Amino acid sequence: MNEHPELLVWPMMAFLFGATIGSFLNVVIYRVPLGLGVSDPKRSFCPHCKNDIPWYRNLPILTWLIQRGKCAECAAPIAFRYVFVELVTGLLFVAAWKTLPTPYPAVFFLMALCVLLVVISFIDTEHMIIPMNFVYAGVVIALIGGVVAPSLVFLGSAEASDLSVPSWAGGGQAVLGLLLGWLGLGAVVLIGKFFYGERRMEFEDEGEVWNLREPQSETEELRFVLGDEETDWSDIFHRKKDRIELDVRELLLDGERVEAKRVVVLDDRIVLDDSEVRMIREIQSVEGRAERVVIPREVMGGGDPPLLGMIGAFLGWQAVLFSLFSAGVYTLLAAFLGRVGFGRPLPFGPFLALGGLSWVFGGWKLWEMYLAYAGLR
Repeated sequence: MNEHPELLVWPMMAFLFGATIGSFLNVVIYRVPLGLGVSDPKRSFCPHCKNDIPWYRNLPILTWLIQRGKCAECAAPIAFRYVFVELVTGLLFVAAWKTLPTPYPAVFFLMALCVLLVVISFIDTEHMIIPMNFVYAGVVIALIGGVVAPSLVFLGSAEASDLSVPSWAGGGQAVLGLLLGWLGLGAVVLIGKFFYGERRMEFEDEGEVWNLREPQSETEELRFVLGDEETDWSDIFHRKKDRIELDVRELLLDGERVEAKRVVVLDDRIVLDDSEVRMIREIQSVEGRAERVVIPREVMGGGDPPLLGMIGAFLGWQAVLFSLFSAGVYTLLAAFLGRVGFGRPLPFGPFLALGGLSWVFGGWKLWEMYLAYAGLR
């Protein structure tokens, strides 16, 4: 018989609480990128038949298992992502509880970090965007946590055992982690953009065909088509100054031939020979043949530096270095296992999140071992 049943009860409570939070996170992950309100409509609904889901069919994990991954109304498949988010969030809450047990309040700030990283990671994976509102909210929570519960930001350091009470030193470490993560990775993005921010292609003979393809459905967006390659508008135009440059042999606007040698495509307009401007919304079709094309490309998304800054604000400057290195390793491993070719987009946010979680749940011990081996501590 277990003489300390509370040792099992509290982790179970943490898992159930985390799984319940994960059920709500599924709503956030689905609705926020679509511009829907988290509380409007109030009830969860099936994305296929749009029928409301009653509470007794909305039990975390159990409902998905009982209904065998299908909607009870229309029998449409329910993506495994839903139960996976609930399971992962529950397990993260248990791990947080084991890593920073009560009465230290830092465990609740660690749970908040887990919630934010789950939401950001799944949205970035599905939509290739990092929701900045969650990042900004996380920074505020982290800075408060650095002062109120500094044992998290000093995790693994000698001071951690003495900082279970509020301390301005923890707030200073949170600010340092925020600045190092945000500005440091931001500098890497700018340097990478300077050296690798353009993709240049030249075509011989008659050139390569290109056009702008209108959206084929409500979920699609305008696309730039070059030969057999199609690129979404949002994957090209991240900034106002981003532009596609083409040296053309032939150009057709709304089916009529136009005399032009150079075409510059901006987010909302087309410039012919650096003089004539045509607004894209007023054009029915544009196509032609190009002998030279320059397309802007992102080395890294603009939301990644703030995300790393948020992780640094929660976990301190040492976690920034560890998380960034770990994220690089995880990205290469995922690209290799998923056979993702060079140059294809791959969201970096989930790997930064995984790097931060790796630091919390044992990575700091590897960091301490490395410092000791290198004679730096």
